[in-house]
Amino acid sequence: MQDAVWMDEPTQREVSRLVSHTGQMLLQHGAESKLVSDICCRLGEALGLDSVELSLSASSMVITTITHQHCITTARRCPDRGINMRVITEIQRILIMTEKGLLDRDGVKARLSKLSPDRYNRWLVAVMVGLACASFSRLSGGDWAVFSITFLASFIGMLVRQEIAHRHFNPLLNFGVTAFVTTVISSIGAMHQVGNQPYLAMASSVLMLVPGFPLINAVSDMVKGYVNMGIARWVFASLLTLSTCLGIVGAMNLTGIWGWL
Repeated sequence: MQDAVWMDEPTQREVSRLVSHTGQMLLQHGAESKLVSDICCRLGEALGLDSVELSLSASSMVITTITHQHCITTARRCPDRGINMRVITEIQRILIMTEKGLLDRDGVKARLSKLSPDRYNRWLVAVMVGLACASFSRLSGGDWAVFSITFLASFIGMLVRQEIAHRHFNPLLNFGVTAFVTTVISSIGAMHQVGNQPYLAMASSVLMLVPGFPLINAVSDMVKGYVNMGIARWVFASLLTLSTCLGIVGAMNLTGIWGWL
């Protein structure tokens, strides 16, 4: 942490922007509330502030920085940018380097400006998701024919999900359409009785739509005292689940295959 010295208002505003930008990126990419609060407070103190106060909500944050009894408050919208642990990890590295004195304000600003949410190749992601869902069907007793149908359905479903997300449609619509397409494709095996347990493909192929990370964050937030954030995240995860169910039921209505319900 830097030595406590007098900080003029322009410098405090610059530090406030750095802290708020850091918190904004953390919230946008799926960090839990406790982690956002801790990193923002520690970064502000490492850059010379007396303290940092935060108020978090589901899609925004309000930050107040305090130095020598002078306060600056700023608000930031935090639209969802998708879960990306690389961004969160890199921000933690920046914080540690700042606390050790290896980075100053300019260094933190430069590192944050270069930070981008790099993602895996979309085809690699689709293949791995397809293999994961197909493996669930195999573990549940399905044969290789069921494995193949599950892989095909979840692979195409993941491509649809990525394409809709790339066009910035509402996540609820994304999950509903993806569940519909995936279930329609997997129901082909049940129509023609492909494999020893064709209905396993319908159940396993939509497992990629389980909102596990938001649910874990919701419970973590509530346990750690951020009840409002936890409830907001829990409700959003529940809405994603509801959208998935509507897509599945819509596909089953279309095909007339109701095997595993």
